[in-house]
Amino acid sequence: MSKTGAYELPAGLLALDGPVARPAPGTLPIRGDLAHIALANRFLVAHYVVPQVYTLGAADADLKLQPRADADTITTIRAGSAFEVLDLAGSWAWGCIGPDGPTGYVPIDQFIPSQP
Repeated sequence: MSKTGAYELPAGLLALDGPVARPAPGTLPIRGDLAHIALANRFLVAHYVVPQVYTLGAADADLKLQPRADADTITTIRAGSAFEVLDLAGSWAWGCIGPDGPTGYVPIDQFIPSQP
């Protein structure tokens, strides 16, 4: 079985053998177009993403249900915590605390800039 980062890639034939209930928004890292690689053996989507780990800066950050400042807050992520980014769009990062969630949006400017 091959590995990437801390997640094992699925091995063998993947099959879904019946209806699969979609998780509630803000729970598992899955959208209609993509999902966390760790969910590949449970959900069928067009793309699976190996997350890029970002680090939050000196301030706590609210994990939002939508990419807007006035959206519902799912939880607060503590300063210095790791966040698994699956997609970047505009000034927001969509990702998760881990493959079991929670999942949501964090403003990109909340992260420590990456070193070249």
